[in-house]
Order: sequence, then structure tokens, then C-alpha cells
Amino acid sequence: MDWRDEGLLLSMRPHGESAAIIEVLTAAHGRHAGVVRGGASRKMAATLQPGTGLALDWRARLDDHIGSFTVEPLRSRAHLLADRLALAGLLSACALLHAALPEREPHPGLWPVTLDLFDRLGTEGWTAVYLRWELRLLDELGFGLDLSSCAVTGASKGLAFVSPKTGRAVTRQGAGDWADRLLPLPEGLTGAGLLSAGDVAQGLALTGFFLDRGLRPVLHDRPLPEARSRLVDLLGRPARNDG
Repeated sequence: MDWRDEGLLLSMRPHGESAAIIEVLTAAHGRHAGVVRGGASRKMAATLQPGTGLALDWRARLDDHIGSFTVEPLRSRAHLLADRLALAGLLSACALLHAALPEREPHPGLWPVTLDLFDRLGTEGWTAVYLRWELRLLDELGFGLDLSSCAVTGASKGLAFVSPKTGRAVTRQGAGDWADRLLPLPEGLTGAGLLSAGDVAQGLALTGFFLDRGLRPVLHDRPLPEARSRLVDLLGRPARNDG
């Protein structure tokens, strides 16, 4: 069994004396793990860093074996090591992909938006890109929100809240006396423009609620990955406006 694909490195851990087991998100084969011979060596250290783009060859005797990877670096993201917040964004995305995606299940729709996110980390407006990536992840997992129109009035403008039960948007008028029981919906979340730091924080509270609820069975009632909590904490500190 063998295949060739492009991937993004999510994690690496030593295996034996000199090998490493890596986990990658691939374009056509989903989240996939494999052994890299010599992967724990100093020579390979720069290549096997989270976020690195890789050309991958995977081989195994049987399809259900862990198999082995031959890797070639395509794009380094080592520059993110100098940007604490962007690095936190990268590690949060890697941790969520590990926690949320079933192994070896293709997600062709998630691949291009994840690649775009990794490319834009540290650039202007990347926090808004990250937030919208979490929305897309919810869609891929089957927990997607319906932010197209108000669940009560049918209006498509003036959406201000999301129902925690249904994931459907609601206008302020439609919310009425129930507003305090609904989740705030940042204006502009479904667009493509910049978002204020406050809107990003509000949006992450929204996506975090549905990610936590949807992934609780998968995570055996554990909370979302610590890497995501660290990102939310950093974004909540004063003088941040990267959206």
C-alpha cells in the first residue's frame, strides 16, 4: 500500500532511538500518521515542525498499518516562532484538527482553507481568518451554524444572536425577551473583512461553545485542547487588534 500527497505537519513525537511518528493533515487522505526514519535526528528537526508544508510518500504492508513516511519540505513556517500570538494560532489549529478529525477520513473542503490559514498567520487580519476557519471546521464536523437568516422572523439582515440549542441566527427583534439566553453574533462574521479584537473574542466564544458541545463525546468529556485556550487568553489581553 502506498500513496503520494501534500500535507501540513500537525505534530511529531520521537519513536525508538532515532525515528519519529508524525501526524499530518493531507489534501486527499485526511489526518494521517506514520513513521519517519531518522525523524528524531538534528538534521530533521527544522523540517518536522508544526505547520511545515510537506511532500509525502506513505508506504505500508497493509492499509491498516501505521506505515512510514518519506518527507520533503515544501514550505517552512519557522518565522512564526518569533510571533507569540501567531504561533498560538498555529498550535491551536493543529490541536483542534488532531482532536476533531477522524483519522484517515478525507476532508477535501477543509484542506484549502487550512492551507490558507497557515499561510496568513501573522499577517494583517489573520485572527479573523482563524475565527472563520473554526466556523468552517464546525461545518466539516456536521455541527455547522445556520447564519443565513433569522430563525424567528426570516430576515437576513440585522442578525445579532445565535440560539445555543439550534445553532440558528436570530435578529434582535426576533430575540425579544429571550436575548439574554442567546449567544452574541459578531457583526461581519460571515463576511471576509477585518474584525475588531472584541468581535474576534466574541466570535471565538461562539465557535468555542459549539466545538466544545460537539466534541465532548470524542474527547470523553474533556475540555477543548489547551492550545486553543491559550490562544483565547492571549487574544483577550489588552492592546490587541489583529482582526
